Amino acid sequence: MEKIIILDFGSQYTQLIARKIRELNVYSEIIPFHAPIEITHNVKGIILSGSPYSVIDKDAPQPNLSSVQGKLPILGICYGAQLLAQYGGGTITAAKTREYGRANLKYVDTESPLFSYIKPNSQVWMSHADTISELPSHFSIIASTHNVNIAAYHLQGENTYGIQFHPEVYHSTDGMRLLENFIVTICGCSQNWTPQSFIEATINDLQQKIGNDKVVLGLSGGVDSSVAAVLLHKAIGTALTCIFVDNGVLRKNEFESVLEQYKVLGLNVIGVNAKDTFLDKLQGVSEPEKKRKIIGNTFIEVFDNEAHKLTNITWLAQGTIYPDVIESISVNGPSATIKSHHNVGGLPDFMKLKIVEPLRLLFKDEVRKIGAALQIPAHILSRHPFPGPGLAIRIIGEVTREKVRILQECDAIFIEGLKSHDLYDKVWQAGVVFLPVQSVGVMGDERTYENCVALRAVNSIDGMTADWVHLPYDFLAKISNEIINNVKGVNRVVYDISSKPPATIEWE
Repeated sequence: MEKIIILDFGSQYTQLIARKIRELNVYSEIIPFHAPIEITHNVKGIILSGSPYSVIDKDAPQPNLSSVQGKLPILGICYGAQLLAQYGGGTITAAKTREYGRANLKYVDTESPLFSYIKPNSQVWMSHADTISELPSHFSIIASTHNVNIAAYHLQGENTYGIQFHPEVYHSTDGMRLLENFIVTICGCSQNWTPQSFIEATINDLQQKIGNDKVVLGLSGGVDSSVAAVLLHKAIGTALTCIFVDNGVLRKNEFESVLEQYKVLGLNVIGVNAKDTFLDKLQGVSEPEKKRKIIGNTFIEVFDNEAHKLTNITWLAQGTIYPDVIESISVNGPSATIKSHHNVGGLPDFMKLKIVEPLRLLFKDEVRKIGAALQIPAHILSRHPFPGPGLAIRIIGEVTREKVRILQECDAIFIEGLKSHDLYDKVWQAGVVFLPVQSVGVMGDERTYENCVALRAVNSIDGMTADWVHLPYDFLAKISNEIINNVKGVNRVVYDISSKPPATIEWE
């Protein structure tokens, strides 16, 4: 599998670079800037990302490029371009004003393979505080804007390039063309990383790795675990056993409906009703991370108990995907914990199972493409993401059986409303949050003092960033009325209009 390596210096756009390259049917992998670069025959090129740091700071990230420069094509973007120029002996200075936003290329070297089919006046997106004020003598300028003379350069005698702008963002109108020029023309990638090639390679890899061993997989009902299960089933057949645990904080009637849909897929699934076990342990707990850990640890206990009823299980399969992995590492070493990922970080020693993660390389939308190629029904693939800890992290504060009942009812009304109004597939993720707030209301002739819930609907590609959805006012009004009229205990409904960042998708 041909590979482009992206060295991450902490840019908000690093994941977007990886995604854009993958759209060109070339596999890309993000590694921290300080990680050693393993040069194998399938590594075709290196991209250096942007960064919130300045190359002239004494603590600026400094990678070791000695093993790759001059041997592999390199493209430095923004910070990466400044870093390469500085390494070559150029001068980087702090600009008087930060250049942020749209710019247009005034000059383009159309003979440069990097700018093939890109004409002057092409719009680009700038986001930098420093500027390259002087290039080394063996560097040549291949693009300029009205305000930035050295908008792009080429290191003569090498396939090393630097660009001051961001080709990966939507606002750079010829950004995909530039990336394709680098990936295909300069790096020589054959663009053969497709859903079908991934399936074939993964099935072959799973068969070699697992052999005649038996595998157990914890299903969640979501897209990731479903696709992972079908991939494994195609690879090893009846050697796979799936376990679906009802943790008491699933959506309304979800346990029964998910078990039914897995029968359609031909999977061997064991359903475990463990509601009381989870809800008893959550009693009196309000701190979000503690709730997550209780649910994670209890799941392992329940899952391990069920797995021990099976014989000769060697492997545990998980639906880990690439954003889980990315958010669990950092360019500065172990990342600050925003929230723990329930399927990243391994297992306790007592389980003594080896891990297999067939989707570990994929973003969420790529998982759906793989699922479609596997002919998994559309209603499963279009299912919104749902957090591992379930409704427990949509109940702010202590989780009780009564709060779960209320939230399940509200959530069912919201989700069914989205489906009946043809809005479900126009939203990436939606749900309801139970707030620790009571307010005065009037129902009939009586004064009420009851609970408030918040509706949440966002659009995203992979969950790394998200925008709130502008749902129609008349739809929101209908859902609000339906919840208040039908769910005992709720007299107020609000709508969350926060995006990620600065907010997260879930409230806890």
